[in-house]
Amino acid sequence: MDRTEFRNIIYTNFKKAGRVFPWREDTDPWGVLVSEFMLQQTQTDRVIPYWERWMKLWPKPGDLAKASLEEVLREWSGLGYNRRARYLKECAACITTEYHGKVPDTPEGLLPLPGIGAYTAGAISCFAYNYPAVFIETNIRATVIHFYFQDRLKVSSDTKVSDAEIFPILESVLDKKNPRKWYWALMDYGAALKKITPNPNRHSAHYTRQSPFEGSFRQARGRLIRTLVSEGPASVQELRKRTGIEKTDLYKALEALQKESMVAEEDGVYRIGAI
Repeated sequence: MDRTEFRNIIYTNFKKAGRVFPWREDTDPWGVLVSEFMLQQTQTDRVIPYWERWMKLWPKPGDLAKASLEEVLREWSGLGYNRRARYLKECAACITTEYHGKVPDTPEGLLPLPGIGAYTAGAISCFAYNYPAVFIETNIRATVIHFYFQDRLKVSSDTKVSDAEIFPILESVLDKKNPRKWYWALMDYGAALKKITPNPNRHSAHYTRQSPFEGSFRQARGRLIRTLVSEGPASVQELRKRTGIEKTDLYKALEALQKESMVAEEDGVYRIGAI
């Protein structure tokens, strides 16, 4: 597809149906960074009230760095994947002490921070500073597959498209004058696309179905964190009563959480860790 035609389609849709989020209306770098941590594997509408509350509680990296991990996890409760909250707090501390409170403005500057990978580094630099990074996430991937790989999909519905094939396309169509708006538009098109057609990401070489949450190890971990945050320190016996988690799974979850410094143990009593 011609680059100009593609851009026109994407921008026309954005003009008509672009989504509105508070972290788009205020592109303060810290607020953008917080939104990217929260949006990982979490629906956007669900994130909005959390983001707004967090930005009132901790409007600067230094504010979050001073908060206890227990307080941070309490405010995070309901978003899932609690490690993101710990990484976000560690990230805030690093920005405060090593960057004088300023969020780095390039992917290279962001990558060393805790919990930040290639996508997050590109997204933060783009949305916070309008930096022309090349990055990919699920909605961007869906948009590119839909427009650029239809011929291959017609030949074989089993075709799998790798991100290595998508990155050169993203680089060639990037609106370098306004990458922030361009990526918003790409994401919004992909989000809308998946509501009206079978998800194009099924044809991605990187597509995997998320395992069921109910009865999973992830659920046990989350239940333990919520219990320790809401009801305080406890022994294994007390935790079994509070959570209903089987003993083997309980010890396994506690061991994993200790390794991640999410939980600490002293004299047989477990509590939220301190960082």
